[in-house]
Amino acid sequence: MRKILFVINTLGRAGAETALLELLRRLDAEEYEISLYVLLGQGEMISQVPQKVHVKNKKICTASVLSGAGRRKLMQTSFLAFFRHGHTIKKMQYVMQNFFRMKETGNIQPDKLLWRVISDGADRFSETFDLAVAYLEGGSAYYVADHVNAKKKAAFVHIAYGDSGYTREMDRDCYEKMDQIFTVSQETRRHFLEFYPEYEKKVQVFHNILDTDRIAREAQLPGGFSDSYTGIRILTVGRLAYQKAYDIAIPAMKKIREDGYEARWYVLGEGSERNALEKQIAELGLQEDFQLPGAKENPFPYYAQCDLYVHATRFEGKSIAIQEAQTLGCAVIASDCAGNREQIVDGEDGLLCTLTPEGIAEKVEELLDDPKKRERLAAAAKQKMNGQTEEIWKLLNLMK
Repeated sequence: MRKILFVINTLGRAGAETALLELLRRLDAEEYEISLYVLLGQGEMISQVPQKVHVKNKKICTASVLSGAGRRKLMQTSFLAFFRHGHTIKKMQYVMQNFFRMKETGNIQPDKLLWRVISDGADRFSETFDLAVAYLEGGSAYYVADHVNAKKKAAFVHIAYGDSGYTREMDRDCYEKMDQIFTVSQETRRHFLEFYPEYEKKVQVFHNILDTDRIAREAQLPGGFSDSYTGIRILTVGRLAYQKAYDIAIPAMKKIREDGYEARWYVLGEGSERNALEKQIAELGLQEDFQLPGAKENPFPYYAQCDLYVHATRFEGKSIAIQEAQTLGCAVIASDCAGNREQIVDGEDGLLCTLTPEGIAEKVEELLDDPKKRERLAAAAKQKMNGQTEEIWKLLNLMK
């Protein structure tokens, strides 16, 4: 029986983690011995890992990395990683070198600084796998490249590489050790090859796999909006992070209200930007109009019950949230950036907007004024979705 190891940074409630869980569900346990290693050893979605998958971590913290307990666990793991397996001074030098590079650009990202340290301080396994898969950029890619014994190695890239803050200096040629690199969209592939043009022949698109039947079933379960609001509901699902551009969506909602439209915007997600966003919402007097109910274990009833889905982000690889919204027949508005542009044909199955308060508000108001157009876009979005099960063979064929 061939042995496959998947490595992911965390198992928090996010798009890549959701896609990995669906991929694990599709693999045949009678043909493959499937293992999973969670680099940080934490994440609230660990309970959703299929029973057929052997989790290599000795212990898993189920607290979200965004919660107080989760952040404390993350800090502890990062600190201990400096001392595990030696080379403490070398690890410190790596962090400082990249810190100064980031400082020059004005964009310091602590997670990017620490991925190499966390990778070097993680558990080691003596066994040899037929295939090892790094399912995220950063830590899991470094770990599979440097510390896993495998006959074949593959890496997944889910984001616009440069926009998200990665550099060749951080990566230290980890992708040279990969037999195949999978990107989740053509745009993601193009962005990655801007940094690594020499790998063009081994970079292939692997679309996210969604179980559309399961999503449809779970959308009918109890849940969804619990307030008594009867007007237009706008929904966004995603982490409260800079990438998601809620600081631009909030003033867009202010303009929508000032233009006389009755609507309420809900964002399902948690993240480090919550305090700043709550302050911005209060300053604009939008406490009732722009709400942050937090992350939901089953967000699908919200999709099914909303009138409009908006995904106005600074950058994307390929958004699971957009795919979920399309599966459930939502009219979708998304910002005109690389990943979103590949998922939506403007005017046919959704609308693209400029990432400004005025640009977002204009497209929202266009669909609020035209319910028939909203219905037409929603129907077209639902029709385009399929399960993409054939994608699995792109990965499994590496072992032939």
